[in-house]
Amino acid sequence: MPLYECVFIARQDISSAQAEQLTSDFSEIITNMGGEIKNTESWGLRSLAYKIKKNRKGHYVLLHIEAPSDAILEMERQMRLNEDVLRYMSLRLEELPEGQSAILLAKSERSDRGGRGGRPGGRFDRGDRPDRGDRGDRPERGDREQSAKSEAQGD
Repeated sequence: MPLYECVFIARQDISSAQAEQLTSDFSEIITNMGGEIKNTESWGLRSLAYKIKKNRKGHYVLLHIEAPSDAILEMERQMRLNEDVLRYMSLRLEELPEGQSAILLAKSERSDRGGRGGRPGGRFDRGDRPDRGDRGDRPERGDREQSAKSEAQGD
């Protein structure tokens, strides 16, 4: 039987439990038509690149499927009819990838890293650099502009 990879995006308004229910509904369609779900990954609520039907975010779900093409066509038809599904894409594969998808791997690497990746402080932390103080030895701004003009003229 052919192998497929299907990713769909559900509306941000629904809960995670409802997104899982959508996944199980689509999985049931596949299994009833003689197919098999090999792997399911929920990528969670993620930002969209652009607004789709007034939604800025969506619940992403990946399905790896081994099924006849009729089962995929029926699942896609049900996705088109379902108002909670914003977008979907199904691809036929030669072989299913092993392990987690790149999205989940990147998410796990981020959580292992820690907050700032071992760097101290927040956004404006100066780290090991010394404080510049009040910069009393610098000329006033007007004097600097005047001296820069005189240097440019060759005075």
